[in-house]
Amino acid sequence: MQGRLADRIRQRSQSVRTRMLDLAAERDDVIALGRGDPDLPTPAHIVEAGRRALADGATHYTHPMGLPALREAIARTLADADGLDYSVDEIVVTTGGQEAVFAAMFACINPGDEVLVPSPGYTSYDQAIELAGGIPVAVPTYESGDFALTAAAVEARVSPRTRMVCLLNPSNPTGAVTPPDEVEALAGLAAKHDLVVVSDEIYARLVYDGARVLPVARLPGMKERTITINGFSKAYAMTGWRVGYLATSSSMVTALTEVHHGLTICAPAVSQHAALAALEGSQDCVEEMRRTYDERRRVMCRALDEMGLTYGKPRGAFYVYANVANTGLAASEFCVRLLEDARVMIFPGSLFGDHNDDFIRISLLQPLARIDEAVERMAGTVTALTGV
Repeated sequence: MQGRLADRIRQRSQSVRTRMLDLAAERDDVIALGRGDPDLPTPAHIVEAGRRALADGATHYTHPMGLPALREAIARTLADADGLDYSVDEIVVTTGGQEAVFAAMFACINPGDEVLVPSPGYTSYDQAIELAGGIPVAVPTYESGDFALTAAAVEARVSPRTRMVCLLNPSNPTGAVTPPDEVEALAGLAAKHDLVVVSDEIYARLVYDGARVLPVARLPGMKERTITINGFSKAYAMTGWRVGYLATSSSMVTALTEVHHGLTICAPAVSQHAALAALEGSQDCVEEMRRTYDERRRVMCRALDEMGLTYGKPRGAFYVYANVANTGLAASEFCVRLLEDARVMIFPGSLFGDHNDDFIRISLLQPLARIDEAVERMAGTVTALTGV
């Protein structure tokens, strides 16, 4: 049956992720620090808004671009929080931020176009680019620079075929926040080489240590060439509701809307009403979750320090990207060993473009007591491997 699959399908066998999920299912009391799905519940007022919407009949299609009231609320939020100037008709509500990524690629990429993507990075970007016929070009980031994307690394990989540059700020999987001066330099490069910029800011509300996310589209002349992607999954713990959005200029929004309409018609109606409640209600819930993740981040980083494992300091999102090379095992082997011996599930960096197989992505998505237990178990495995 393999021969019946299209050439565009790159993953044809079981992934490391699937293998680890299967191994975890065979074991009791596994502490999962792998997935990017918040363990915290969707705030009660958002859930209640969803219930009310269902009772009131929100079970049909909405306008393809999304509920006007939700788009108005998104435009206000972008203006108030980020200084961005988007009209209601320059915003498209999507079925999660993931769909916004695919819509951006399908609308802007021709076969053979090159797209610059941070590495390590969120590999759904690579998949979307390849399905659109484009060529993802990895732009390396390094532990020594806390995995922040740099304009110099981007410019070194610009070619005559380069069409787009992607910025994930903060980053999944590393938690890196790109410094504002580098964002400004990247914007200058995009203008110089006539590139579209996809600025994925879905973790922008979850930053630490005084870090600041500078939205690309706020810079002079950048709105016309930027697609800003954001959503509700991370900041409001709404992954299962599947509602995100993209904001772009009037010159690009029609094409993006048509692709979005073809992919999913519209985001789920009930989820859009819940998202509206998220934006219009108190934002204390976001700050409470941010503080919770920050506490977990500090605990994990201290534990890694004690184990002698290095990492790029995460200033955003809810991940720590740690180097396990000194254990003597490749990261993928280390993750299997950790799961088998300590019943802790962490995903290797190979799932995120780490071709050296040195890093693991630790998700901070368990209660603090479970994280404490996980690091104790993990320390036992690291000690067994390193003798320290």
